[in-house]
Amino acid sequence: MIDSSWKHSLKEMARRILELRGSLDLDYKHEQIADFEEKMSAPDFWDDNERAQKLIAELNAVKDVVAEFEALSKEYEDLEVMMMLAEEENDEGMLEELEAGVAQLEEKLQNYELQLLLNEPYDRMNAILELHPGAGGTESQDWAELLLRMYRRWAEKHNFKVEVLDYLPGDEAGVKSVTLLIKGYNAYGYLKAEKGVHRLVRISPFDASGRRHTSFVSCDVVPEIDDDVEVGIRPEELKIDTYRSSGAGGQHVNTTDSAVRITHLPTGIVVTCQTERSQIKNRERAMKILRSKLYEKKIEEQRQHLAEIRGEQREIGWGSQIRSYVFHPYSMVKDHRTQAESGNIGAVMDGEIDFLIDAYLRHQIDKKPDREST
Repeated sequence: MIDSSWKHSLKEMARRILELRGSLDLDYKHEQIADFEEKMSAPDFWDDNERAQKLIAELNAVKDVVAEFEALSKEYEDLEVMMMLAEEENDEGMLEELEAGVAQLEEKLQNYELQLLLNEPYDRMNAILELHPGAGGTESQDWAELLLRMYRRWAEKHNFKVEVLDYLPGDEAGVKSVTLLIKGYNAYGYLKAEKGVHRLVRISPFDASGRRHTSFVSCDVVPEIDDDVEVGIRPEELKIDTYRSSGAGGQHVNTTDSAVRITHLPTGIVVTCQTERSQIKNRERAMKILRSKLYEKKIEEQRQHLAEIRGEQREIGWGSQIRSYVFHPYSMVKDHRTQAESGNIGAVMDGEIDFLIDAYLRHQIDKKPDREST
């Protein structure tokens, strides 16, 4: 006999798919695809390789949205037919297949809905992610390295490419600071959920007395903005220092003053890059990070201004404790903004953080005063 919960699940999926069809405007997306393909057929399309690559990425993104929706719709229709056949024939094997299919489609629908939440202009961009340990010396620096591993594992699961832009190792263990460029469509859209302070509670492996320690690491995330985005930076506003690289980087490290530190005097923002062999390339990369940080600062100021106009009570952004990870006396990770939590701390530290990102994105949508379909 068909489980009534499966019928309810399928009925709810049908409602969500219908809502998605209404919000996606598939006719317009097909027009977009045709427009992109027309541009790609132009004789001078590859004259500007960087622009061409961006157009191809945008085309593929739109195609993926349409193709995945059509695949989900087809999968739902197949499950609906399977449910009717299973009910008619009372086939146990088919019932088991139906149960697995419903669970699989639910997971796919959730992932698809999550992707559609990423609709702000800079969500699609690559992400620049920085980790900085708080007070606590080796303990906090080790916590930063654990988070670094977590984000690397998460990026691998999403087939994103990770480049280390700056790395300063800890004195005994861990890292004093690290800057990553995480490259992939919607990388910033996902990782903006991670901006804030991450708190760890555990028995410290560096404490011979076996005492419990609390450590903090701040995570900053900004989009890697396109070169065509206007960000005004005057040369006289910059203080540029060069120094010898340190940490991981091969035999070239510590042989020349190739590392670059740029200070933006009006804001006090400091960026560094030391992973390239060339000082010129490190300077170019550092300038790109600076432009991204200034752009994000401008966007954040606009958000705060709108919040003041609306009279919203906004949570503090940079410096706020967004999440706690408890290794002892019990295992738990909890996001304080959304209340999403899990007892499987091992999976989270292995990069299984999509449920936390999903909860944050949905929470942000729910907070918007004027929710509109896009």
